[in-house]
Amino acid sequence: MAIEYLGLQGISGPLIVLEGLRGAAFDELCEINVEGKKRLGRIIEIYNDKAVIQVFEGTDGMALRNAHTKLSGHPMEIAVSEEMLGRTFNGVGQPIDGMGDIVSDVRLDVNGKPLNPVSREYPRNYIRTGISAIDGLTTLIRGQKLPIFSGNGLPQDMLAAQIVTQSSLGDNAEGERFAIVFGAMGVTHDVADFFKRTFAESGVSDHVAMFINLANEPVVERLITPKVALTLAEYLAFERGMHILVVLTDMTSFCEAMREVSSSKGEIPSRKGYPGYMYSELAAIYERAGIVAGRSGSVTQIPILTMPNDDITHPIPDLTGYITEGQIVLDRSLNGKNIYPPISVLPSLSRLMKDGIGEGFTREDHQDVANQLFSSYAHAEDARALASVIGEDELSDLDKAYLRFGDEFEKHFVGQSPSENRTVTETLDLGWKLLGLLPKAELDRVDTKILEKYYQPTDPAEFDVPEL
Repeated sequence: MAIEYLGLQGISGPLIVLEGLRGAAFDELCEINVEGKKRLGRIIEIYNDKAVIQVFEGTDGMALRNAHTKLSGHPMEIAVSEEMLGRTFNGVGQPIDGMGDIVSDVRLDVNGKPLNPVSREYPRNYIRTGISAIDGLTTLIRGQKLPIFSGNGLPQDMLAAQIVTQSSLGDNAEGERFAIVFGAMGVTHDVADFFKRTFAESGVSDHVAMFINLANEPVVERLITPKVALTLAEYLAFERGMHILVVLTDMTSFCEAMREVSSSKGEIPSRKGYPGYMYSELAAIYERAGIVAGRSGSVTQIPILTMPNDDITHPIPDLTGYITEGQIVLDRSLNGKNIYPPISVLPSLSRLMKDGIGEGFTREDHQDVANQLFSSYAHAEDARALASVIGEDELSDLDKAYLRFGDEFEKHFVGQSPSENRTVTETLDLGWKLLGLLPKAELDRVDTKILEKYYQPTDPAEFDVPEL
């Protein structure tokens, strides 16, 4: 028989303190009844017979004497099913689309279980996003975790929506099933409506499950949203054999919520006020991506985070970079040039890219094209820096060619329409067209056989910008 505890010892922000507990466990789910209305909470700290409980719906209206609390005897669980694709849920997994509850015999702990490193398979093959700067230069590999580092005011929401609407398993994936789990934390109503409308208008809603925590909803709900989303992703991948792409935005909101709750608990802060365990909390989320030996599915993650003050050394992007396998960095100066998506190529990388591209995956010349584009664009940036000192007219003809290449590269390779969905072949062909602006002798990062097969000089007039 369940024991009901009457009253509380204390209330602090989104936390309540209960005493006199027997048999309570860390992370156990609780039900708090306040004047006939039920709220959910979970135990986040225990000492002796006292427990600190995190209330998902917040503590508004609670008093020390009007709360009745029951312990469930198990951690937070959600019912999971393939029927969740095409549905919209709140941050704790409750349907908010008016289509009724999810009926399933399968209920899973949202905290998940850590994958045994021995049972992991090395990520192979790629996921096509239709965005050249990603597919060509920082290719997303199945089972990888590849974050996007953005800044305030940059179009990360538009980029997230484009990734969701365009992503696929590529051309060599017949018979393999693909779906997307989308988790949004701390977003405003208009941003949430933008995502819903974009997914519906593009016709992808039927294979997207959305978990949305709004900015005006309780802050502690944001701490559970990515875990709920990943629980569904793991079920679909490892039990139903699907390839799942998980897009999480904005992980900065998750970390801010963690800092607020930590402050309410009176914990000693670490860097910039964030709790010392933020690294392990982020790792617990990011490391739920991967491929398990003997299972046909995979979980791939694209966490999106906003860098406060565009500072890539801030604790959130800094710790994220330690855990994940690369990063895609958005650049404010490119955004100022009206280039979308404003992906800064040089600091962006995908550490697993080399093992999921090339012959048998994308095309034999993919790695060589990517290497040469990186090298040539870096040379173009050096030419720009030199031109800013001595003037463009004083540059050599070769440096002027690199300047032209850099401008065309930004406008035509990095830049593309939010609705433009390029194939990998189109991306690589465009890369060769841009490299054709440079003398053949300058392409020293390409294998000779590949160079002879694909290189063709390009007339600058083929591009729609005036020649410098």
